[in-house]
Amino acid sequence: MGSLFEELEAREAAARGRVEELEAELAELSRRLELAREGLERLRITRETVTEVLAEMEPEMPVAAVDAGQPRSAERVVSAYAGAARQVIGVLTVPNWQPGMLADVLPSAYRDIVEVVADAPGPIRAKQIVPRIGLPAEAGKIEGTRSKLKRLVERGWLDEEAPGLFTPARRRTADSPNSR
Repeated sequence: MGSLFEELEAREAAARGRVEELEAELAELSRRLELAREGLERLRITRETVTEVLAEMEPEMPVAAVDAGQPRSAERVVSAYAGAARQVIGVLTVPNWQPGMLADVLPSAYRDIVEVVADAPGPIRAKQIVPRIGLPAEAGKIEGTRSKLKRLVERGWLDEEAPGLFTPARRRTADSPNSR
């Protein structure tokens, strides 16, 4: 009978060892999974940040100052900042409105804003636009939208009738549509 108990103890010890090995593997896989999740989250945040920066980025110099011999997609704008050169490649993300130009040339965030303003029955404020473009009505989102609205006014896409009240731009030519 003593050998049966010894055999059971040996099997129990082996099973315990296997459980400990599997637990160690599980802990290692959990650690690797957490690192992968963190990497994924960093990439998501980076993509969103880059998208926001590109949507709001303005060139350091006017487009006319760029070498006209290069294609527009490869225009380079260079400026010095604190002794370091900063290179921006691209064109205005929000171009100046010109006759015949439609809102589909705008980045999606700006296009959504122009569409909401065009659909509004009258002048509209940034805090009214934010929920209509799917953003939470937080101070930061309202200020970011107000900044985009001001840029759209500067570039001729919208008018600001009174401080903070935005409307579709009154076009300079008689045959241009009032919006887009």
